[in-house]
Amino acid sequence: MSELTLIFGLHAVRTLLQQRPERAALLILQKDRKDARINELVQLAQARSIKTEWRDGRELDRMAGDERHQGACLQIRSVGALGEGALDDLLDACTTPPLLLVLDGVQDPHNLGACLRTADAVGVTAVIVPKDRAVGLSATVRKVASGAAETVPLIQVTNLARTLRWLKEREVWIVGTDDQAEHSLYSTKLTGPLAVVLGAEGTGLRRLTRENCDVLVSIPMRGVVESLNVSVATGVLLYEALRQRQ
Repeated sequence: MSELTLIFGLHAVRTLLQQRPERAALLILQKDRKDARINELVQLAQARSIKTEWRDGRELDRMAGDERHQGACLQIRSVGALGEGALDDLLDACTTPPLLLVLDGVQDPHNLGACLRTADAVGVTAVIVPKDRAVGLSATVRKVASGAAETVPLIQVTNLARTLRWLKEREVWIVGTDDQAEHSLYSTKLTGPLAVVLGAEGTGLRRLTRENCDVLVSIPMRGVVESLNVSVATGVLLYEALRQRQ
């Protein structure tokens, strides 16, 4: 039986109702808020025979905790992260060269959510993260991802270095990021089967992860700041890959 979880926010709720309505169990709306965006959610739920309840704003505040619910909450059947075996199936199903995002130990749920959102926008095949010492698919991640947590497969692996070696056997080119790398992102080929690898906040790539990359690249920095937030760096890398692949 699927575990039930909650997602919050108008965009995240609308995205799931539109793209994964079979996973929606209950739409919960703030009863003193009725505007065009709320009405759209009501219509989507009605069209898909999803029950809707109107509740006091203070109850939504309690349910959302630190999250900003915007008057909308959706109870969903969560699929959670996928296992390593799903990655093989995803690659086999690709009709175009796969583009993978590998995050080596990202622990901030807001960063993971932002990375998933960018991954969805670029058309990433899957996001790969280690099981240990890394954030998973929490309610905060789903909220920040604005629906992308429901559309982009998240693969949790036991041994990231081993997974990178396996990807090489599948002829996937592994591009890691390092502030001190000699090669610039913009002089590196990012077409074909590709995995871009970014490290954790502050610490960067672990040694074994770095050693299993085919090439290390840096993002040019012209100011006094030495590095970018991992979610910002993810956006820079993925959109350069998208530019080259178009």
